[in-house]
Amino acid sequence: MLEELDLPVALDTRLGPMELRGAMEADLDAIMALLADDPVSATRGDVASVHVRGLYARGLHRILNDDGNDLLVATLGDAVVGTMQLTVVPGMARRGSTRLMVEAVRVANDQRSGGIGGAMLRWVTDVAAPAVGASLVQLTSDAARTDAHRFYTRLGFVDSHVGFKFAVRR
Repeated sequence: MLEELDLPVALDTRLGPMELRGAMEADLDAIMALLADDPVSATRGDVASVHVRGLYARGLHRILNDDGNDLLVATLGDAVVGTMQLTVVPGMARRGSTRLMVEAVRVANDQRSGGIGGAMLRWVTDVAAPAVGASLVQLTSDAARTDAHRFYTRLGFVDSHVGFKFAVRR
């Protein structure tokens, strides 16, 4: 999907110019840290530990080798300060329309309120969705993330559906 997105791209934030680009294997530790730094993700077992690095590496490899998925990172200088996964979902509903799913949006705690997340998601709605032919951008957010819900609403997202999850036992 990256070829349609014309990455990397420079985006303006209150903290200065940010680069949004496709994730690389060298970004793995920074992405793990962003996931582990999030309190909700931490309750689900996300940790930045060498002991589970192989599991994250396998996940990253699968995403990077799937034409319908991409993992992006936002950088300020050399530091990875944000990440998100984009998935193109072809569908039958809405007259066969395509959706762009946004997952695992994370911004480093010490960089929040600097415009990073807003720049990332405005780029998704304004550039990425049209580039992949999506008529709808959707995301889910844990019910506990009330600050994130206000943020998404400010960006124009509408809380229109109730989501359900089923944890598969392994």
